[in-house]
Amino acid sequence: MKKYFTNWFRKSAYLFVLTGFISAHAGSYEDFFTAIKQDNAGVVQQLLARGFDPNTIDPKGQHGLYLALQEPSLKVAQVLMDWPKTDVNKLNAQGESPLMIAALKGELDMADKLIKKDADVNKTGWTPLHYAASKGQLAIMSLLLDNDAYIDAESPNGTTPLMMAAMYGTAPAVKLLLDAGADPLLKNQQNLTAIEFAYRASRTESAQLIAAAIRSKNATGKW
Repeated sequence: MKKYFTNWFRKSAYLFVLTGFISAHAGSYEDFFTAIKQDNAGVVQQLLARGFDPNTIDPKGQHGLYLALQEPSLKVAQVLMDWPKTDVNKLNAQGESPLMIAALKGELDMADKLIKKDADVNKTGWTPLHYAASKGQLAIMSLLLDNDAYIDAESPNGTTPLMMAAMYGTAPAVKLLLDAGADPLLKNQQNLTAIEFAYRASRTESAQLIAAAIRSKNATGKW
C-alpha cells in the first residue's frame, strides 16, 4: 500500500509539473504573438530568454520574424534577428522568407541586416528580387543585385523579376533591371514575355523601355 501511494504521489507530481509547463507555454505562445503585433521588444526578449522558440508559427503558418517585418514591428524584428536561434531563412506556409517580405515592404535596413545574417538571396521559386520588383523597391533591388541575386530568376511558372516589374512595378524598376542585364526575351510557362506583361497592365512607359531593349539586343545580334 505504501508503494502504491508513493507511485501515485510521484505520478501526480509529474502531471502537476507537466500541466503547469503546458499552461505556461500556452501563455507564452499568446504573449509572443501579441508582443509582435504591439512591437514590444522587451516582452519578446524576456520570452526568448526563458526558452521560447523564436521559430514558433501561429495558426496561419506565420513565424515571428516574418510577422514582425510584415506589421512592421521593427524593434521586435531586430530582437529576433539578433537572437542566435532564430532561423532567418525559415519559410511561412506560403513559402515566403523574411527577406522576401522585407523586400516587398521596402525595409532596406532590415533587408541589409538579413543578408548579413546569411538570408538566402537566391531561394528556389519566388525570390526576394521578384518581390522587390513587383513593388518597384529600387534600393532593395540594387541591394539584392549587389549581393549576387540572379537577375533572371524564374518563379515556379517561369516568371522573371522583369516580368513582375513590367506588370506590377514601375518603369524605373523595369529600367533598373534592363540596365543590369535582365533578358527581355524570356518567356514564362504561359509563353508570355515581359513586354506582354506590360501591355496587359497598360504600362506604356515600361513597354517602351522593354521594346527599346529588345531592339538594342537585336541590333547587337546583327553585328
